Amino acid sequence: MPASEHLLCRLEELPSGGCREFRLGSGEWPLRGFVVSLARGEVRAYVNRCAHLAYPLNYLPDEFLSHDRRMIVCAMHGALFEKHSGLCVAGPCLGRSLIALPVKVSAEGIWLAD
Repeated sequence: MPASEHLLCRLEELPSGGCREFRLGSGEWPLRGFVVSLARGEVRAYVNRCAHLAYPLNYLPDEFLSHDRRMIVCAMHGALFEKHSGLCVAGPCLGRSLIALPVKVSAEGIWLAD
């Protein structure tokens, strides 16, 4: 991959149907996000910030999904987001979306493009 792209995680680090948290950069404002595995090997990436009050979505590392693993959930407010689009379908930010990040998948892993 070109130097302008950043490795978020290796493919084997992302469980099927699960999530993997990442952090890029340092200092007070690193990019904090997560990748989520969808059906048929697709992945999406989002900024780890609720569309309601901009709090991180998770309390525990890599824990972003509802109990049935079908939705992304905000641990603070209980808002539910679609995995494939980031759209809030229930909760205080209904109709708003998570900030999506562009990703590329290669044999080496999942990459964030600038």
